[in-house]
Amino acid sequence: MKRLDGKTALITGSSSGFGRAIAIGYAKEGARIVCADLKKSASKDEAFEPDTDTDDYIRKTSGEAIFAETDVRDVDQVKNAVDQAVKTFGTLDIMVNNAGVFTKIGATHELDQHDWDFTMDVTAKGMYNGCQQAIIQFLKQGGGVIVNICSIGGVVGLKGETAYCAAKEAVYNMTRAIALDYAKQNIRVNGICPNYSATPMSIFGYKTPEIKSAIEAATPMGRWMEIREIVGPAVFLASNESSYITGHNLVVDGGYTIG
Repeated sequence: MKRLDGKTALITGSSSGFGRAIAIGYAKEGARIVCADLKKSASKDEAFEPDTDTDDYIRKTSGEAIFAETDVRDVDQVKNAVDQAVKTFGTLDIMVNNAGVFTKIGATHELDQHDWDFTMDVTAKGMYNGCQQAIIQFLKQGGGVIVNICSIGGVVGLKGETAYCAAKEAVYNMTRAIALDYAKQNIRVNGICPNYSATPMSIFGYKTPEIKSAIEAATPMGRWMEIREIVGPAVFLASNESSYITGHNLVVDGGYTIG
């Protein structure tokens, strides 16, 4: 028996990067997938991944998946994605709030209002919208699991990334607060804090030798995180194997935050 057999999972930001990897990984473990994103087209930067839209790839590999066009900043669109999950598959068991943005690297005085607002709206407000709408459904059906994708930027400060760190710290503590609110309602809420990886959001740094080497030097394991390395922790936190874990942010960083 696969670890997520019979479960329905909704993953935001599922067209590329960590969200895409989690969606495909969950499908391999038996989950039915709702791929939620602004667009379904897969990123062409990730040549090591199948050059096929996430939901199409899952269906072609014998899984079940649908796509729900979703801007996580709009709570009505998030609600619609949840409703599509329930209408199509009968339930929603797992919500993965992965969608997030990074605008640019720069000192705080160089950050304009749009950079701040856009980062907070997508990364923090979007995460809140996803948690809220999933919980409304979970309360109707007697429980569920939320996995929030945070960042090492929610654990430590990152130079030149003020807005991103503020948004991810919000996600980090939001995860813990919401876990407290619903622990007795059979709703578990946990997070994952990954290191830099060659996702579309970080691909510029990965392809810039001085940035890439600086991250490698700051990471005790000496390398960037591979995108696929998010899958194991995400499956674990969504499965019954973690049934007594809630309010925890699992750091997956090759030792970056302790180095």
